[in-house]
Amino acid sequence: MKVAVWDDGGLIGVETALWVRDHGHEVELFSAPRGLDSYTREEITDVLRGCSVVIDLLCRPSLAIGTLTEEHGFVIDEEALVRSWARWTRKLLQAESAAGVTYHVGLSMAGVGRAASRGVFRALEARESMMQRSATPHLIVRSTQMFESAEEIATAGTEDWIVWVPPVDVRPVALRDVAMLLAHTAVSRPRTGVLEIAGPEKIRLDAFVRAGLAANAEYRRVFTDVHSPFFGTRLGPSDLLPDVNAFIAETSYREWFAGRPSPGINS
Repeated sequence: MKVAVWDDGGLIGVETALWVRDHGHEVELFSAPRGLDSYTREEITDVLRGCSVVIDLLCRPSLAIGTLTEEHGFVIDEEALVRSWARWTRKLLQAESAAGVTYHVGLSMAGVGRAASRGVFRALEARESMMQRSATPHLIVRSTQMFESAEEIATAGTEDWIVWVPPVDVRPVALRDVAMLLAHTAVSRPRTGVLEIAGPEKIRLDAFVRAGLAANAEYRRVFTDVHSPFFGTRLGPSDLLPDVNAFIAETSYREWFAGRPSPGINS
């Protein structure tokens, strides 16, 4: 079986492709850091011919979805984000249908359907709705925050070198565990629905960000503010937690940290 992985140039695409290959399947990785606007639907269809499964990692919360400003910190153009993610998702789904792809696996974020439909959650909700209306069998994998994302979350919440983070609960997970689940899902029998994945430990987001910055020898001050947005959305205390049926990965933050390269050391 041949699997196509579309990503935005981040680590998750490479890791997922490697796990697909470890399952004994052929895989191609396509990186589109600026999205799919530079591709025609026909071009995408051509590269997908012969593929049975597409893993869609294109639309993820990151600094790429907004602008860092001195006056207001991280700012998202919500309308533009919703339009662009919907446009890319529609183009990819249409190309899959034309190419004969039989299964679509899309990465999303835990909190869709629970957090207020604003900012990144509004864009994710619109994207998920398009997948759910597609005739192609699909599974949406919603992940909690990944261990590797702490510094990016901090930067999105930084104003004048102070990090403002809402006091909400999270269950962060290792990127490797998310990639393993995506690969396993892609090469298994197709099913339609939503699957969530989370890490084994619950922690407050501000404590997680503080630990992540310290792990990178980066000591911006982290302050807790209930009104601080998370990628354009104000959150309730449990909005980022997974549902009760989530798959709980085994890797703890301590185990992940012990296995990562030290800051400044090339590996």
